[in-house]
Amino acid sequence: MDFGRARQAMVDGQLRPAGITEAKLLSRFATVPRERFVPDHRESLAYVDDIHWFGRAGASRFMPATVVLARLLRLAEIGESDTVLDLGATTGYATAVIAGLAAAVTGLESEPDLAARGQRLLSELELSNASMSSGDLAQVASDRFSVIFVQGMLDTVPAAFLGLLKEGGRLVALVRNGPVGLASVMVKMGGHVTARTEFNAFLPPLPGMQREEEFVF
Repeated sequence: MDFGRARQAMVDGQLRPAGITEAKLLSRFATVPRERFVPDHRESLAYVDDIHWFGRAGASRFMPATVVLARLLRLAEIGESDTVLDLGATTGYATAVIAGLAAAVTGLESEPDLAARGQRLLSELELSNASMSSGDLAQVASDRFSVIFVQGMLDTVPAAFLGLLKEGGRLVALVRNGPVGLASVMVKMGGHVTARTEFNAFLPPLPGMQREEEFVF
């Protein structure tokens, strides 16, 4: 299979018709080899605009469908000076995309095996400004980020997430509104957070956020 041609077809046939026009973002989707990040048995389907489940369908860990991922990344408006936390990184595909947009990105993934695979892939792709961590928010709590990007639907945005934002930083997530989510951008200014919503979309829920009243990942 010609994966390079499949990547370009994804850009031209999925992302552009969805209104993704930003040259750098399109370039990243045309460059990062998605087939290396999906489950092994899904390589030939890597560029289908669908959720990729790790384990049985409906399991807790997944890669988002491409168009939803791209639309959310567009909202984040990631620039070359930004430091980014990618929550729910799975094997690091979005982390790798973000690496070409930001100064630095950390992917946080709850499953150690997936995080280890992601770190290996980021190293193989020589993305020196990208890394993967496994565990909960304590793994990154000493840092503050200008962008937090959440790969999974939230019932509400935990205060612990917002606490990791720098002044002027922004968080992008889908917040549940009935059966779908509202794509939300939350900006921290003067110690206060303002929010706006942009569109409806769907992602499975972000797993394992709360345990013994601590937000974890």
